[in-house]
Amino acid sequence: MLHKTGTRAVEAEGLTTQQWAVLGALSRPEAEHGMSVGDLARYLMVSRQNLSGLVSRMERDGHLSTAADGRDRRSRRVTMTGSGRKLWIHQATPKIHGYYEEVLGDFSIDDVTHTLHYLLKLLDNMKRLDDATQATTRDDEE
Repeated sequence: MLHKTGTRAVEAEGLTTQQWAVLGALSRPEAEHGMSVGDLARYLMVSRQNLSGLVSRMERDGHLSTAADGRDRRSRRVTMTGSGRKLWIHQATPKIHGYYEEVLGDFSIDDVTHTLHYLLKLLDNMKRLDDATQATTRDDEE
């Protein structure tokens, strides 16, 4: 439902929730000079393969640019373009804020706090499961 209803909130800008996540990640002050594809994938908790097609489409649309990383020429660095930043700040962010205001409209502060607590707990459990699965896969490969 988040992808379905969230995408509706930003579809007039030509964005999906996955693209909004990428722009949001790159809009953070610590990502001002971009992020490697690997770091971006880890931050968003997606595979590099899933991110690769998304980044390519966003680059084609002029929202992102990629270049060889100056510190590691094998790595690609993803940055938000000027038009991508303008889209994020002036068009997408106000609609995203409106979307969250609407879906959280009847939540009290306590409701939001408890929801966040349980979502973070769920995320920790998912990470633990993913780490265990990856460890098992590595053991099987050896």
